Amino acid sequence: MTLITNKLGLGAWWSWLAGTLLWLCAGIAAAHGVSESDKGFLQASSGMQILPYIYLGAKHMVTGYDHLLFLCGVIFFLYRMKDIGLYVTLFAIGHSTTLLLGVINGWHINAYFVDAIIGLSIVYRAFDNLGGFQTVFGVQPNKRAAVLIFGFFHGLGLATKLQDFALSADGLVPNMIAFNVGVEIGQLLALSMILIAMRYWRSTASFVRHAATGNFVLMTAGFILAGFQFTGFLSK
Repeated sequence: MTLITNKLGLGAWWSWLAGTLLWLCAGIAAAHGVSESDKGFLQASSGMQILPYIYLGAKHMVTGYDHLLFLCGVIFFLYRMKDIGLYVTLFAIGHSTTLLLGVINGWHINAYFVDAIIGLSIVYRAFDNLGGFQTVFGVQPNKRAAVLIFGFFHGLGLATKLQDFALSADGLVPNMIAFNVGVEIGQLLALSMILIAMRYWRSTASFVRHAATGNFVLMTAGFILAGFQFTGFLSK
């Protein structure tokens, strides 16, 4: 990392990182979901499967690029662990509530539409980080309420995907609770890695120079994710 930075400069390295991120988003926008092997397990299992569902929940969060990008935007300018804990908790409450209720109550909502909103949640967060609402509209939306509301949509996104599977009613509630526990474990693991990277970046002079660029990258990634999903929605 140091060698690359010294040769290319921090600005060039950040541009390379941004391009790589956008390329990854373009590749995963239509692919993010439940793998075929996990789908097979979900449809074949019955009764309480606590540990497997905890694992699947953690795996979903760690590999859920849309969730990670949103969380990255949420903590971008948060320095105190108290504040980070508050916002992450609000997101967890929203995500867990709609995931659990959506599956148990059989809420059927177009997955493309919900995932498009999830992509736009990344755009919203990055735009807010850039001070866009105050600059363009002269208002500042409630940051905590926004994280909670978008948490509802993130949970609903997975709930709509799980609705496509023939989940057994036997043990459904404890399995979904276990899945939620796994999601929170995965969120803590992913958040820890993000915080380590952010803390290192904040310790360098490049953070002040490239913080705005970082949020523009997040906005672009969110638009790419939302665009893929809107395309799928309109083609149905």
